Amino acid sequence: MTAHTAVLVLDLHLPASRSLKDRRALLRPVLDGARRRFRVAAAETGHQERWQRAEVSFATVGAAPSLVEEVLDAVERFVWSFPEIEVIGSARHWVEVGDSD
Repeated sequence: MTAHTAVLVLDLHLPASRSLKDRRALLRPVLDGARRRFRVAAAETGHQERWQRAEVSFATVGAAPSLVEEVLDAVERFVWSFPEIEVIGSARHWVEVGDSD
């Protein structure tokens, strides 16, 4: 059986953030909500030192590429649903995993 793995990377602008504490408060519901609702791995992956910028990544594994795409589409829509967060960039990367047999 082949597992299909992909990562969604979003570049975010957080215009209301005035400190790193504000930034964490804005990102926490996004990351925790995506983990709970979509069962994805989620993490801050860039711009950690900047108040109004963030890069977040979400990874998922599925039995079929279409299932992986559906999950990442839903995660992206979820992030877009937060009015205090602007998505300024989006990229998807498929992870090739070699057969261990």
